[in-house]
Amino acid sequence: MPDAPDTITETRTLLEEAMELQKAGNLAAAETRYREVIARGYRVVDVLPILAGILGQCGANDEAMEQWDALLAIVPDHAIAHHEKGLIYSRTGRMDKAITALEASCASDPDNPVAASNLGVMLSNAGRKEEALGQFARALSLDPANITIEHQIRRLRAELVPFWHIPMLNDTRRNDAFEAAIVAAIDEAGPDAHVLDIGTGSGLLSMMAARAGAKTITACEMSPVIADAARAIIADNGLADQIAVHTAPSGQLEVGTHLEARADILVSEILSSDLLAESVLDTFEDAYERLLTRDVIVIPRAASAIGCLVESPVLDDYVFVDEVSGFDVSRFGALGPAKLPIHGTMTAWKRLSPDVELVHLDLTKPKHGSALRELRIEITKDGVATGIVQWMHVDLAQGITFDNHPDGYTDGGWLQVLHAFPEPITVCAGDVLSIAAGHDRETLILRPMDVIAASELAQVHVQVA
Repeated sequence: MPDAPDTITETRTLLEEAMELQKAGNLAAAETRYREVIARGYRVVDVLPILAGILGQCGANDEAMEQWDALLAIVPDHAIAHHEKGLIYSRTGRMDKAITALEASCASDPDNPVAASNLGVMLSNAGRKEEALGQFARALSLDPANITIEHQIRRLRAELVPFWHIPMLNDTRRNDAFEAAIVAAIDEAGPDAHVLDIGTGSGLLSMMAARAGAKTITACEMSPVIADAARAIIADNGLADQIAVHTAPSGQLEVGTHLEARADILVSEILSSDLLAESVLDTFEDAYERLLTRDVIVIPRAASAIGCLVESPVLDDYVFVDEVSGFDVSRFGALGPAKLPIHGTMTAWKRLSPDVELVHLDLTKPKHGSALRELRIEITKDGVATGIVQWMHVDLAQGITFDNHPDGYTDGGWLQVLHAFPEPITVCAGDVLSIAAGHDRETLILRPMDVIAASELAQVHVQVA
C-alpha cells in the first residue's frame, strides 16, 4: 500500500531538515536524517548520492562505497556513482579498480569531460601514458577551452616524446648528410626499390626518400603519439600515397602483411648519443634476417664511437664526491652516473689525449657479438682524468659521413657523453692509460685498467730492443 499522506509529509520534513543541517555544516546530524529518509524508501535514488558524498567528505570511504554500490544496484549505469567510486579507489591506492570505475563512468556518460580528464590522470599515474593522452584529448574535444587539460596533454607529450627530436629535426648538417645518402641509394637501386624506414620519428627520412623518387616506402614507429604525428606530417606534405607508417617496432613487422616484399634499402636513424642504447644491433640483425634483401643498401652502413681523455672540475662535481660539510660521503660516489650527456665544449673540460676510436660497428654485417679489447691511450697533458668524452662518427654512404665532434657541434639531436671513471685518475704527459673498450650490445664499456708511466714505457722499449 502507498504511504499515508502524513507519513510522506513527515519524510519530506526529514529530508528538508537534513538539507538544512548539511548546509549549516552539521554533517553528522544531516547523515542521520538522510539515512532515515532512505530507510523509509523515499526518493532513494536522489538521496543515496547525497549521503555517499557526506560520508566521503568525512573520510568514511568504506561506508561511502556501500552507498554508491547500493545506488548502482538500482541504477547500474549511474555515471556519477561509478565516477565517485573511482575517486575513492584512487584515494585509497587501488588504482586498477579506480581505472575500471572511471571507464564505466565514461561509458555511461561519454560526453562528460571531467570523467574523461580524471580517467586520464589515473591512467597516467598507472604508467599507461599513451592511453592517458587519448583520454585527455577526448576531454579537450568536449571542453576545448580548458587550460588544465591542455597542460596535461602538453606535459604527457613531453614525457612520451624525447626532447632531442626537435633539435635533431633542426640539425641541417645531419639532414643534408642523410638525404645525400638516400639520394645515392635510390640512384643506385632505382625508384622501384622498396625502402624501409625503421624508427621514422617525424617521417622526415621517408619523405626524403619519396622526394628522391622512391615509389614505395614502409616506415615504422613504436611510439603511438609520434607515429600519429608522422602520418599527419606525411599527409600534410602530400605523400600519404607513397609512405605507409605502422605503429609498431620493426620486430613486429612482417613481409606479406606490412611489407609486400623484403626491402631493398634500409634507412634508420636509431643511433643514440652513446651509439647503442636504442638496441640498434638487435634491430639491424632482426631486419637482416626477416625484412631485407641479400643485396640491401643500408643507411648508415657503419658507426664509430670516438673519444678523448678529459679533465674537468665541473664534471667532477657531477660524478664524484668526497668530503661534504665535514663528513666523508665518498662511498656515495659508487652510486654516481657511469655516463653523463654533455653539450660539446659548453661545459669546461681539458683534453688529456688525442681523439681515438673506441668502438666501431659495421652495420652491413648481419650478426654482431659483444666485444671487449684492451685499448692504450697516449697521454698528452698532465692532469686528473675524470673520464672519456665520447661522440660519434657515422658512415652513411660512399664519401658521405656525419659526426658530432664537440669542437664543431654543440647543438643538435646527438649530444656528447662523458663516460666517468669509477674515481679520478692522475696522469702525466707521456704516460699510457690502458682501458677495456668495447660493448655488451646495449651499452659501451670504457673501463680503466692501468696507467703505464712514461719511465716504465722507456724501460719496456729498452728491454724489447
